[in-house]
Amino acid sequence: MAEDENNTLSVLNAFREEEFDPAIARYNGRIVKLMGDGTLVEFGSVFDAVDCAVAIQTVLAQADRARSLQLRIGVNLGDIILQGDDIYGDGVNIAARLEPQAKPGGVCISTVVQESIRNRPGAQFTDCGDIEVKNISRPVRIWRWHPDDTATTREPAAATPAPNRAPDAASIAVLPFDNMSGDKEQDYFSDGISEDIITDLSKVPGLLVIARNSSFAYKGKSVDLRTVGRELGVGHVLEGSVRRAGDSVRITAQLIDAATGGHLRADRYDRDLTDIFAVQDEVTLNIVEALKIRLTPAQKAKIASTGSTNPEAYDLFLRMRDLTFSPGINEERWDMAQEYGRQACELDPSFAQAPALMSIFHAMASLNGWGGGTPAEVLARGKELAERAVAIDAEDPLANIAFGTMERFGGDIDVAARMIAKAASVTPDAGLVLFLTADVALVAGRPQDAVPVLERAIRLDPAWSHQHLQFLGIAHFLMGNFETAALVFAERLVLMPGTDIGRAWLAASLGHTGQLDESRKIWAELIEIDPGFDIKSRLARFGFLRPQDPASVLAGLSKAGLNF
Repeated sequence: MAEDENNTLSVLNAFREEEFDPAIARYNGRIVKLMGDGTLVEFGSVFDAVDCAVAIQTVLAQADRARSLQLRIGVNLGDIILQGDDIYGDGVNIAARLEPQAKPGGVCISTVVQESIRNRPGAQFTDCGDIEVKNISRPVRIWRWHPDDTATTREPAAATPAPNRAPDAASIAVLPFDNMSGDKEQDYFSDGISEDIITDLSKVPGLLVIARNSSFAYKGKSVDLRTVGRELGVGHVLEGSVRRAGDSVRITAQLIDAATGGHLRADRYDRDLTDIFAVQDEVTLNIVEALKIRLTPAQKAKIASTGSTNPEAYDLFLRMRDLTFSPGINEERWDMAQEYGRQACELDPSFAQAPALMSIFHAMASLNGWGGGTPAEVLARGKELAERAVAIDAEDPLANIAFGTMERFGGDIDVAARMIAKAASVTPDAGLVLFLTADVALVAGRPQDAVPVLERAIRLDPAWSHQHLQFLGIAHFLMGNFETAALVFAERLVLMPGTDIGRAWLAASLGHTGQLDESRKIWAELIEIDPGFDIKSRLARFGFLRPQDPASVLAGLSKAGLNF
């Protein structure tokens, strides 16, 4: 500026317009504000932030050196405080302190960023040790990259969609169909139709389908479908209604373009109740056709594969599923659900999904002390049901999930992983499949395999993020990414303020990172919530195969001087 003010401004403005702003947009960032010779940018994804920084610096390094324009970029991952369009907080402060630590033309990141992007395609960062930064109470470990470090550089990864944006046109949320029967007691039936359509759509290759927990969060609410699309990050929304009268059923279904709110397809089906399975297949295949997705005959056959041809057995199955998945489940409701399941099995002995669902919820009963026996006895009955389901239909995803669940709790993790993988081959994005895949990977000592699965689960089921975040935090902890784990567990505390086990893992993470006072504070909150909390028994219940995994949790707590 001192040598040539006008030319400097001209070069800077041209760079922002031609390269900087388009790069930010390409990597899904948001320019929060310009600050003289600096810019504050927010990203929804740490990968996007780092890839964008590397891409910008790579372009500058390859540009005409006569432009004499060099930037430093600092990247941090952390909590922020929103105030209007501006952002504040330690996450921002540390990013600002990292920027001067970068070499001119380079990028400097914090350890929490390095832990998050490790083993991913893109630039490789060099550990540069700890530094003291202004207004931050503990040292910050920094990592640097520069385009001249060719030995440790790969091409930045391509821009990826932000979590709250549709990755492409082939994405959909199925809202719970309205019960138009005039009887609130029939909600289970309309909900069941919606859930089965979600299950069928999740079998379609290349189609992103939002999980039940998240799409059902809109039940009973009057909401703009464009808002639903934006909040869930999908291109399409399916809504509809179910009217059941005697042996007849009317189903309407409307496929909506979430960007415009316009109708892409609307259908009405008036059928006998015995044709309910054919109607569900027809709805699913019509959606696939409207989305211009081509299916092979084998893929169509998978969608058309129904669990039962007996309407009464199917009705009982829907009642069972509604009870066991609904909030406020207790032993009395669990017993009632099991009775529905038993009746469904009697009416249709070839209905594999009925004993499969009964089996899965025996795992719930064993953890809660339900089922009229010891946990081992309840699990043994659950395994018998799972074996019956697989004997009926060895290819049914729910039957394989049930068998895998029983083996997971029985300790045979290899068999559990194999059965759940078999279910995933049919419905790879089903919420329960993703959750169990990650769970088995954590138990088996493969936390690195759990991370991408849990990130996918959060994308597909944001309403269940509180549970996925717990497991994601555990995965990072077991990988030794303690700063990232602490950040994830802290985020979970926002969603689940009363969690005790989340606080235990957070306290252990903070102990490992040297934030001892904060660790003790979190532990004190935990004891206030649950004075009888026993971390050792909780860890034993999880069933880690590697003894070093629970030992690392206890070591983190010991570093903070905590009594457990």
